[in-house]
Amino acid sequence: MNPFAVLFLLLLVVPLVELYFLIQVGRVIGAIPTIALVVFTALLGAMLLRLQGWATLQRTRLTLARGELPALEVLEGVLLVLAGICLLLPGFVTDVVGFLLLVPTLRQGLVRAFLRRNPPPAARPPGREEPRTIEGEYRREDD
Repeated sequence: MNPFAVLFLLLLVVPLVELYFLIQVGRVIGAIPTIALVVFTALLGAMLLRLQGWATLQRTRLTLARGELPALEVLEGVLLVLAGICLLLPGFVTDVVGFLLLVPTLRQGLVRAFLRRNPPPAARPPGREEPRTIEGEYRREDD
């Protein structure tokens, strides 16, 4: 399926689903408690996101200090950004997705599954570059 079509459907369907759940929860607990719950989940999510982000940043620094590429940590960072976006959007469905992405074992499992399907190219150690051969034709011109 076309990526733009998927994005269009997400931008259309997600707000409708969120609105439906906000109305249903508002009917059960009332409008003010529903708004308070949405604000509370955003604040809690921001706090947890900050903690997870610092932990991922520390693991990235340790990986770089060992001279390794921090592929897992970078992809975890991408998922943390996605979690932050989901938690800042008002609604309960995106909050659930955001909180699930904050669970380290789930997030790391998603990254490993992604890397199994899309393996990174093998990295060469620094300083061991192969000699390059440039092919071409030349001719000598006398001045």
